[in-house]
Amino acid sequence: MNTLVLDLHDVFNSGKDIKQSLGAILRQAKEQQIPIIEIIPGKGSGELRRTVIRFLEQPHIKSMYHHIQIDEHNRGRLFVHL
Repeated sequence: MNTLVLDLHDVFNSGKDIKQSLGAILRQAKEQQIPIIEIIPGKGSGELRRTVIRFLEQPHIKSMYHHIQIDEHNRGRLFVHL
């Protein structure tokens, strides 16, 4: 299965903008016709996951994908199905 992975630990630790990284991976998946993006915000306090979900729920972003799936075995990752 073709999947792009965005580990937000790496993004956060390098000081890169999380929203910019999310937008970039969504565009890349659309351009390359990749059906699933795996986003790893980690478990922690859950604040990073909530930030990701808030970003993805914006109307102009939400129109780019079908649904979000939170991994039932690992709440520190989620999948965006395009």
